[in-house]
Amino acid sequence: MTRAYNAVDADGHILEPLDLWDKYIDPEFRERRPRFVIDDNGKERLSVEGKLLGNPRGIGSLGSVGARQGIVKPGTLKYAEGRKGGFDPHARIVDMDADGIDAAFLYPSLGLFAGAVEDPGLAAAMCRAYNRWLADYCKPYPERLFGVAMLPMQSVELAIDEMRFARETLGMRGGFLRPNPYHGKKMINDPMYEPFWKMAEDLDFSIGFHEGSTTAMPTVGVDRFENDRAARHMVSHTMEMMLVALSVIWGGVVDRHPRLRIAFLESGGGWIAPWLDRMDRHFDDQGFNESAPKTRPSELFQRNCWISFEPVESSIAVLANYIGPHKIMWATDYPHSDGFFPGAPQMLRDRLGPLSAEGKHQVLAGGALGFYGLG
Repeated sequence: MTRAYNAVDADGHILEPLDLWDKYIDPEFRERRPRFVIDDNGKERLSVEGKLLGNPRGIGSLGSVGARQGIVKPGTLKYAEGRKGGFDPHARIVDMDADGIDAAFLYPSLGLFAGAVEDPGLAAAMCRAYNRWLADYCKPYPERLFGVAMLPMQSVELAIDEMRFARETLGMRGGFLRPNPYHGKKMINDPMYEPFWKMAEDLDFSIGFHEGSTTAMPTVGVDRFENDRAARHMVSHTMEMMLVALSVIWGGVVDRHPRLRIAFLESGGGWIAPWLDRMDRHFDDQGFNESAPKTRPSELFQRNCWISFEPVESSIAVLANYIGPHKIMWATDYPHSDGFFPGAPQMLRDRLGPLSAEGKHQVLAGGALGFYGLG
């Protein structure tokens, strides 16, 4: 890479076009492809074999960046009216330039719900179609737009196939998984996933965990806040990520696979320090460490893991000193309604004052470059 990277969005999103699965899905799955529908309440949803996915309030919010600041009124946009850069890479580059963002790593929007698709073959076909489209979206700007592959963990074998295709055919550097359990209550350190982790290590393929706010997958704690959407959002994103971090670190995934790179995304970052401290305390306690990994949890995090903060988190400079600025990333969440656009890089700079110039660079760009294998 010849471009200088001084501000890197580690977790941006695209908006899947309405005809993505019409055009890109393999012919044998065309009749079963996802479809955009209007539900009984007049809301836009994604329908997959009769199951409605996405926010019951409608999926238009996925493109409503600016709602946080009052620039866009929540609930007023239809999905197709969402921020143009979600659909169009050329428009996205204009928005990135306006914010001084040099590169963006791109995750899905509707595809965040794909983990709820029950049939492994259909899930794999959806992922293959999406990844083909995403590669085309990124193609005009190969040094600025980087696709993160969608992986069908409904089948470990099919997830491995798609990871290999994404890496070897499409040239993608990483893929994403939901932190929620895919197979009943089996966490990601279950022995059934060992072939997946071995292949990710062999392919030098980064894995980012990203929640998606749908109760169609097992989601911890949301049953306690059935009538409070904000509370469910807070619970699902942060607590599911804490559990998968526990599974990856304490559960031994990165202990067994020392070259893996794993990130915990869109869940805030402030929880990681006390969570690592708690793991370390149990590691040191002879009465509690019968299931501990061989290596100290905080050391495993330093070797193998990264975490993404939101640009408005006031603790980011303190945590950068605590866990190391090179282990921290940030994200715009563009073009989602709770995203940070415009102005995310400046929000970060305003909070990074105590850090050295090198520390600031690591948070703004170096952490993401290291995680995705560009550094």
